[in-house]
Amino acid sequence: MNRGPTQQTNRAEEDSQHAQSASTPVALHADMADKSLPEDALIIIPMHNAVLFPGIMSPVTVGRASSVAAAQTAVKSERQLGFLLQRDPEKADVGPSDLYWVGTAGPVIRYITGKGGEHHLVVQGASRFQVLAFLDGWPFLVAKVVMIEQPHVETPEIEARFLQLKERAIEAIELSSNMPDELAAAVQAMDSPAQLADMVANLVDAKSEEKQEILETFDLVRRLDKVITLLAKRIEVLKISKEIGEKTRAEFDEREREHVLREQLRQIQKELGEDEELRAEIDDLYNAIEAAGLPEEVFKHAQREIKRLQRMGENSAEYSMLRTYLEWLTELPWKQEPQPSIDIKEARQILDEEHFGLEKIKLRILEFLAVRKLNPEGKSPILCFVGPPGVGKTSLGQSIARATGRVFQRVALGGVHDEAEIRGHRRTYIGALPGNIIQAMRKAGTSNAMIMLDEIDKLGTAGYHGDPASALLEVLDPEQNNKFRDNYLAVDFDLSRVLFICTANMLETIPGPLRDRMEIIQLPGYTEEEKIEIARRYLVKRQLRANGLTEEQAHLTDDALTAIVRDYTREAGVRSLEREIGSALRRIAMNIAEGRVQRMTIDTPDLSAILGPQRFENEMALRVSVPGVATGLAWTPVGGDILFIEASKVPGNGRLILTGQLGEVMKESAQAALTLAKTWTGYSLEKSDIHVHVPAGATPKDGPSAGVAMFLAILSLLTGKPVRADVAMTGEVSLRGLVLPIGGVKEKTLAALRAGIQTVMLPRRNEKDLEDVPPEARERLTFVLLDRVEDAVHYAIGDLQSIQAGEEQ
Repeated sequence: MNRGPTQQTNRAEEDSQHAQSASTPVALHADMADKSLPEDALIIIPMHNAVLFPGIMSPVTVGRASSVAAAQTAVKSERQLGFLLQRDPEKADVGPSDLYWVGTAGPVIRYITGKGGEHHLVVQGASRFQVLAFLDGWPFLVAKVVMIEQPHVETPEIEARFLQLKERAIEAIELSSNMPDELAAAVQAMDSPAQLADMVANLVDAKSEEKQEILETFDLVRRLDKVITLLAKRIEVLKISKEIGEKTRAEFDEREREHVLREQLRQIQKELGEDEELRAEIDDLYNAIEAAGLPEEVFKHAQREIKRLQRMGENSAEYSMLRTYLEWLTELPWKQEPQPSIDIKEARQILDEEHFGLEKIKLRILEFLAVRKLNPEGKSPILCFVGPPGVGKTSLGQSIARATGRVFQRVALGGVHDEAEIRGHRRTYIGALPGNIIQAMRKAGTSNAMIMLDEIDKLGTAGYHGDPASALLEVLDPEQNNKFRDNYLAVDFDLSRVLFICTANMLETIPGPLRDRMEIIQLPGYTEEEKIEIARRYLVKRQLRANGLTEEQAHLTDDALTAIVRDYTREAGVRSLEREIGSALRRIAMNIAEGRVQRMTIDTPDLSAILGPQRFENEMALRVSVPGVATGLAWTPVGGDILFIEASKVPGNGRLILTGQLGEVMKESAQAALTLAKTWTGYSLEKSDIHVHVPAGATPKDGPSAGVAMFLAILSLLTGKPVRADVAMTGEVSLRGLVLPIGGVKEKTLAALRAGIQTVMLPRRNEKDLEDVPPEARERLTFVLLDRVEDAVHYAIGDLQSIQAGEEQ
């Protein structure tokens, strides 16, 4: 086997014709400027003694006037060229009958004009084609062609030949002294029989007529047989050559051999006009490696790689890949820089300026920064902010970066399902790149960066592409990340000085081992007062700048902000609030731009004309004080919410009917609540069915915390006494009448406050969770703590001692 067309120049023309290329092709090209080629036509360049195969990148030298014009026309019009082999390589003036009619089409990747007037192309073979007819009227060859597509077919016959060809090709590469070591790995990694056959046919040292015969063999099985036969002959020649070479190698001085090879390489590069450019490029890489501050092991690895790069020609398929790899190595922040100083007072001021409320969160962040200041080399925990969308998780991370003087980089993990996006691709793959972590480090340009891993709860699960969550274990483990190994770099990289912050909406979807490496900090939703204050301090100013307004031109009253919060948004965060404020300010911007007003103030009465009718109203206005309805509290990934439990009695045979898209746990809670209610009242319900419905049936609901609300709704229905309309409740019930603790107290409490609830009933064992509820919410709500369901009945329905057990009505 030879080095292939990537290592030698395919000459399409005779050197004697170079003198014609200086002026004639340009004139011919100009004559054709107004004449367009048909869509199914190709510009043809004859090849004297080389065959181009699909998938192969190859240099081609042209000298004939017509061929130079053809190449220039293709480059200018961004068309592919067609390459056909001449039947007689010595013939200078060729026509259609002098050419084989099957060739390879491909684009021109690079066009170079040499100092001596010669023209060099770098082309990429794309697909086979067959000439249908040659067209007249152009100063170069043009043919109407049909492209030969290679269908993807997998049969046992193809698979067997494919495996045999792989083995033979690797054997030939090992026998060839001038083949790069990585070529065997590339052959082993190939999974396309057609592509492998073309690559081996291109590399094997054979006559042009033999290669043309393979090119014209469209049937894949026959083509594989021909390539295997041709390669078998070449292997025998290589074995004999190797035996001869081993006998004479001891007599050939290694330095003299290297000198001869380098002189040959220098002459080739000089002929192509690339000698000085290539030398300057290698020198730049040498200087970059010296200045990059690489660790000793990485430095030695880079030195070996750049020596390999020197031995390659610029037209080698591996050259650009290896050069890109060395550029990545030199551009990463390897140097251990001093930790940036941390001013706790300034950090406190930054957090207070950029975030309203969140006092406990700010205190934990300041504690975190204080430890980093006192022990910069310590292994601090990985913080993970968990909360609904729009509560400021990402902006908190940006504030931490500003307070610590670090460069902030965000890595979005939502929807990432490929492990290679974390660890990178191996260099054997075409288009390989490092993973997102190393890419973020390159963008940061410093080893003391801060990287925010956003939406870590939305990582894809383990599958065909690996497990990205498991790949993050090494990144987030302080005991391991000082030797993080990216598949593309294939050397250790120190991430121990990076400050990692994670964000998530919910903990349940984060794998346990990954969650174990992080310290969880919960961010609650905002109260109405907090939203109004955030809008006044931050959102209005930000939207004024976004809409090109000043505070003198536009003003939103406090009443208008309060109305927007209450009537047009219903969320835990403030994103929808900011969008509504932006909508109101855009109306002012339009009036000012049209010249109607110079200054405009928006008050509450103006909102309906700008934002439309109010989208939300106090849920309590929807309540009707009738028996069989109770108000429950629910936790959702985007904050808390209230839900109404409705119960109705219809003729039947004692069944429990559940609707509202309830999960299995919630169905079990409803069954327990019905049993408990029947125990209380003594009703047998032999002739009636109980229908329990939870509105908003399009939303899935599950969990045990609606047990109290379901019990009161059923009990209210059976006794005919309504549940108080201003009371909401949460808690799990047992068949003994105990009220068991639940989760999400903070979110549920804030949801009750937003809905206008005055009293919240909670399990007594959740009393400790009230410390997490904002003080203003605790002041505005009355909390009733429950030990047993009797406590809930007494407060929400009233005295039921007068109710006598009896038959259903």
